[in-house]
Amino acid sequence: MFGTNGVRGIINKELTVELVLNLSRAIGTVLGPGKTAIARDSRMGGEMFTYASMSGLASTGCSVVNLGSVPTPTLQYMTPRLGCNAGVMVTASHNPPQFNGIKVIGSNGIEITRETEVQLENVYHSHEFKTVNWNEIGEITHYTTAVDEYTKGIKSLVNGDKIREKKLKVVIDGANSVGSVVTPRLLRELGCKVVSLNAQLDGSFPGRNPEPIPENLTDLSRAVVAMGADLGIAHDGDADRATFVDETGRVLWGDQSFALIASRVLAKKRGSTLVTPISSGRLIEDVAQKAGAKIDWTEVGSVVVSHRIDEIGAELGGEENGGVFYPDHQPVRDGAMTASQIVEMIALEGKTLSQLVSELPTYFNTKVKVPVPQDKKESILTALLDISKNMNRITIDGIKIIRDDGWILIRPSGTEPLYRCFAEGKTQETADRLSEEGVKLIERAKKLV
Repeated sequence: MFGTNGVRGIINKELTVELVLNLSRAIGTVLGPGKTAIARDSRMGGEMFTYASMSGLASTGCSVVNLGSVPTPTLQYMTPRLGCNAGVMVTASHNPPQFNGIKVIGSNGIEITRETEVQLENVYHSHEFKTVNWNEIGEITHYTTAVDEYTKGIKSLVNGDKIREKKLKVVIDGANSVGSVVTPRLLRELGCKVVSLNAQLDGSFPGRNPEPIPENLTDLSRAVVAMGADLGIAHDGDADRATFVDETGRVLWGDQSFALIASRVLAKKRGSTLVTPISSGRLIEDVAQKAGAKIDWTEVGSVVVSHRIDEIGAELGGEENGGVFYPDHQPVRDGAMTASQIVEMIALEGKTLSQLVSELPTYFNTKVKVPVPQDKKESILTALLDISKNMNRITIDGIKIIRDDGWILIRPSGTEPLYRCFAEGKTQETADRLSEEGVKLIERAKKLV
């Protein structure tokens, strides 16, 4: 049931009310009794699935605190602060509009471990749910100040005075979802002049696809240039990530914004540790080396990164997709925190975003998706491992093939019926060529299964 990041599926097809109800009964059975926080993004079916989940949880004796429509990191921030045993986020993050899903949060605000996911799946499939007596059913309450408390926490960690002095103009694309509930307000309170795009909550995502990748951010890029803004910020559907556009309208790769933050955070303490998945590139290695920090490599997935940060007490975590984990705030991806850090950096250093990026080593990336049948993912991976057995490779998660002029990472998506092929090179032509090579390897493996 659980993929890389929660349970996801097409609304009323793979993800049904019955599934959400029984999964929530399993959550209450395994993680209860006690208090559980719940929230949702703007996706279609969100309210329907929220009520189904609250019903399932209450039937096991869990009391439910409904935070309403807020970002995933807001729910994660509030879960331990409200003394909750768990949190449930109704979201499918960056997936297309027809999808919704469930993320399960532990009492510490971090998504549950893979081991706990297996426990939930076992209870779900066995239907061995806890059911309490009529007078023990959990109560349902509504909590309306989560955003206030969450933004206060972020503001306490950045230099608000310097940001206010700079009076930056920022264009924020909230993807018609819950990022619009937090980030525009947060940056206004920090003294920025904010222009919002796609700010109305609409689960059909009329403004753009919720994945904040360059091809979906043309309107944001044009708006930044037309308005003479200092930068643009785009969120995904549940606002745990932030993608940036510099003042020239150029969309930054996730590695670049991650590297900017990493270079500053890691330099504060010699011997710092950075946790990042195998999908991160040489730019991150360069930044860590310059700061005298060490890298702890993990499998792809924010769940794995969060737990590793918590386990070893790392100073920072991040992913190539723009997810940054800043444990001084919370050890999870947090789009609004990331946005605040980049804004603070521009204000403190008196440089434009493009100037800051120009100071980083330059690498080029290509990302491709290759559709594959869901039931063939594992057999394709087996074939790929055989095909690449004589190559210089790393197999922590999928296959990362190392070349003198770059690398190729091939791995199955944990949320969609496809393989992802990431490639990086010293030139765009090299990255494109390596990406094509990766796609050919996937297609070759498909023919063998």
